[in-house]
Amino acid sequence: MRDHYLILRVVSKVLIPFIVMFGLYVQFHGEYGPGGGFQAGVIVAAGLILYALIFGLTDRQRIGMLSVCRILAPLGALFFVGTGFVTLFFGGNFLEYAAFAPNDPKLGLLIGIIVVELGVGLAVAASMILIFFTFSERRS
Repeated sequence: MRDHYLILRVVSKVLIPFIVMFGLYVQFHGEYGPGGGFQAGVIVAAGLILYALIFGLTDRQRIGMLSVCRILAPLGALFFVGTGFVTLFFGGNFLEYAAFAPNDPKLGLLIGIIVVELGVGLAVAASMILIFFTFSERRS
């Protein structure tokens, strides 16, 4: 039965690294063009979910991925909210990125966007993977 999936496994083995790499590209170039944390999180999660579907996961891999995702999902949300509180601490409004670098608002904007989008990307990727595992464990 495993021989029927040979082409699918070979093609997936080639494509999955490129899917994840494209997700990272979208993540780190989202402030300059289309994309950002949400899109990157979904793309990276799709690559990891494709791996789990094609190659399967041992119980140890499943538990490890679940425990990592259970940490990354709230950590991503904490990055987002924490960035807002840090801008308040620096004397700006909530999520006013210019407060990060008062002498150079463009630098502050760049720092703020990167941190917030990283948090969104982590939260979305981890949440998508957790949703996948939740549905895959359901029995009819």
